[in-house]
Order: sequence, then C-alpha cells, then structure tokens
Amino acid sequence: MKKISKYIYPKAALVLENGAIFEGQSIGASGTTIGEICFNTAMTGYQEAISDPSYAGQILTFTFPHVGITGTNNVDIESKKIQLKGVVFRERPTTASNWRSNNNLNEWLKKNNTIGICSIDTRSLTFMVRNQGALKGLIVSDYKNSNKLSSYVNDAKKWSGLVGSDLAKNVSCKKPYVWNEKNTFRVNKNITDSEERAEIVAIDYGCKNTILSILSSKNLKITVVPANYPAKKILDLKPNGVFLSNGPGDPYATGKYAVSIIKDLIQSKVPIFGICLGHQLLCLALGAKTKKMHHGHHGVNQPVKRNFSNKVEITSQNHGFVVTRDSLPLNVKESHTSLFSNIVEGIEVKNKKIFSVQYHPEASPGPNDSYYLFDLFKKHIVNFKRKNKK
Repeated sequence: MKKISKYIYPKAALVLENGAIFEGQSIGASGTTIGEICFNTAMTGYQEAISDPSYAGQILTFTFPHVGITGTNNVDIESKKIQLKGVVFRERPTTASNWRSNNNLNEWLKKNNTIGICSIDTRSLTFMVRNQGALKGLIVSDYKNSNKLSSYVNDAKKWSGLVGSDLAKNVSCKKPYVWNEKNTFRVNKNITDSEERAEIVAIDYGCKNTILSILSSKNLKITVVPANYPAKKILDLKPNGVFLSNGPGDPYATGKYAVSIIKDLIQSKVPIFGICLGHQLLCLALGAKTKKMHHGHHGVNQPVKRNFSNKVEITSQNHGFVVTRDSLPLNVKESHTSLFSNIVEGIEVKNKKIFSVQYHPEASPGPNDSYYLFDLFKKHIVNFKRKNKK
C-alpha cells in the first residue's frame, strides 16, 4: 500500500534573473527570499551545509536528488542560526531514518525560518549556473497565479548581489567569548592529543562549529572575537596563535576593516592560520588580490595538490571568490593548487609561521585528508609559546 505523506506541500517557484522560472513545491517556511544561486555536489552532510554561515546571501541547490533520509539532529549544526537565503531540492525530503535524528528536514527548516523549494529539475538548474555563472534568484511560495511569476524577474535583477557585500559583520559574534563546547561526534578521535595547553584567538567571520571543536580537541583554549575586533585588544589577550575563520561575502568588502587588523597581527609575529574567507583576507593583507569566480566551488570531492610533496588530498570546498595567482607577493609561496580548476588553494609566508588554505580541512561534510593542517598549526603555537617563555 502506497504511503501517503502527512505533509501538504503548497506551490512554490524559483525565478531567475535570466527569466527562467522553475515551478515546484514549497518546503520549510513560507514566504519570499532572494539570493545568489549556487549548487553543492555533496551526497551527504546537508544539515551541516545548510547551517554553514559561509552560505549567507546564497540559495543553496543540492545536486544529489534524495535529501532528508537521515533527518536532522542537535549536533550536526555549524552555527546558532541558519544564514543562507534558501534551499533547493530535486525531490520532497525522504522519510527520516537514523538513530540520531530527532526531527525531519521539513520541520527543521520551518523551525529555523528557512524558505525552500522542491520537486524541480535541479539538473537543468545546475547546468544553467555552470554555463552562465552564479545567477541571482528568488524563491516565492504559496502564490495564486503562475502568470504573474515573470514580474519577479526584475526583483532578482535589481538585487545587489554578493560583490561588494560585507556579510561577515552580519554573521560574526557580537562580543568575545570562550569556546567550551565538547562534541565527540564532531571530531575525529585520532586527532585528539595531550600536549601542553596553549591559548589562541579565533577571529569570527562566520566560523563553523566543527572548526572550533577540532581546535579545542588539540588542547587549545579558544577565545572567539568579532570580525572587527581591534588587533591591540587581540594581542592584549597574549595569544599563542591567531585563527582566521571561514565566512561569507566579498573579501574586499570585509577587508576594509579586517586587512589592517591582520597586518598588525602579522607584525606581531604570532602564528596565523586562515581558512576560506580567512585565507582570502590574509592574502589581501599580504598584498595579493581576489576576484569573483564564475560559479564557485561547493562540494566534498575536489582534488588539491600539496605542492611541496606532490601529494594529493581530496577536499571539501565552499567559496565563490578566489585569490589571483599573479598577485601573490614574492614572500608568499603557493603551497596548494587545485587539480580541479588550477586555482590557488593555499599559501605560506616565507620565514614566518603564517599559512592558509582556500578549502575546508575540517570537512563536515567531507573527507579528512587535510586534518594535518590543524596539527601543523598546533606545532607552530606550541613552539611560539615555548620561545616566548624564555
């Protein structure tokens, strides 16, 4: 006997700036939302992706058609609030079936006031974004007349977009706090160590919880500070290292205040490690440039070459901007390169304990090939602490 869903899915439509209209069914909260369309190729980890602050300003399309089978829980969440603009699925969410699940995807989206659409041709949408670039789009739910959907095209066109947008200030914490969450599901037990405890400051541009959990598992005391927290106040905390987090938006826009802070930190000689937006901001502070990508990298299976060893690691990625190779200054080495699109994936500063990567070594979701970067950061931190004790 065919199972009848207890959920009623009202009509919804995705309207793009190029005039394309995809009609489907509403999921999650009702209403209208506008953002930049991007697609994620991961087959797992939808809850982590949806709650990743780096997706602020974007409408996230999942290329994997069957989403929702593991439900949702209170552990696999990357931030206190969902920051993205909306979600797009091929099919209605499948029935939740996992021992950790305490809610289904549809109800979780409603609870978090997240608007979505399902039952549309996501393959066609993905081809469109891949060929035409990241498009501005609008999701509208529970409308009455399909003939009036074309009126939303101009709304999509008029939206300002991500270029020039400082979104880090919107998703960053508002005041400093000490990270004290312990989460055994979030961290690979093999990376926990018992070395001496050290203290770091993490600048929050939209930091994922998993990153902080991994750093904490390395026996680090972490003070998290807002994106615009002054360098002097950071250094007054006497950290043994500084972490520059991931985050959303245009690095040039965030760099208006972040670059001067990072420059002062570089001068202090404290070890620095940056991920994603943190990598881009570090490069700007070093004198490099960034640019908007055609449609970005969003997935969990992208190969990156470690240039100093020629080893290849499979990485998780989520970014729409990139550092331009020809702008890297002479004192900066390109440590990692994408084998997928040949972009700069990591840098190291010569004769300094400063490095960063464009991809996400913490994964969540994704492979664990790059966890060694957290060990490298810890090594620099401990050495810095010992040196400054003398």
